[in-house]
Amino acid sequence: MSNHTLIGKISATCATKKLQIWIKSRHLICSGNFFLLETVEYSMVERFEGYITTLGGSLISVESIKKLSIGNHRQVILYQAKASLYTPLHHQLKDYWERHGAMITKFEPKKNKG
Repeated sequence: MSNHTLIGKISATCATKKLQIWIKSRHLICSGNFFLLETVEYSMVERFEGYITTLGGSLISVESIKKLSIGNHRQVILYQAKASLYTPLHHQLKDYWERHGAMITKFEPKKNKG
C-alpha cells in the first residue's frame, strides 16, 4: 500500500492531531493561512502534504534549504515545505498554535542574549 493510499484514509481529526504534534515539537510554524514545516526526513514532507490535503489545503512548495552537520562527517538535508490551509479565527489549529506554537523552528540557530 503506497503512502498516498494510507494518507487518503486519514480522518480530518487525525490529520489535525498530527499537525498539532509538529507545532508542539517546533517543526511547524503557522502564519495566517500559511504553514511552514522544516524537517530532515522527506517522508515527513510527504505526510505533511497528505494531512494538509485532507484538511482542504494544498502544498505550495518544497525546498532543500541547507545541509546540517550531525556528528563526525555526517550531513543531512533540511527540507522546508510551505502549504496553504484556510484557518479562520477560532479554527482548532489556530487555537492550538496560539497556546503551543513558536515563531521559529527547532532548526533555527539560537541567538545569544547580550
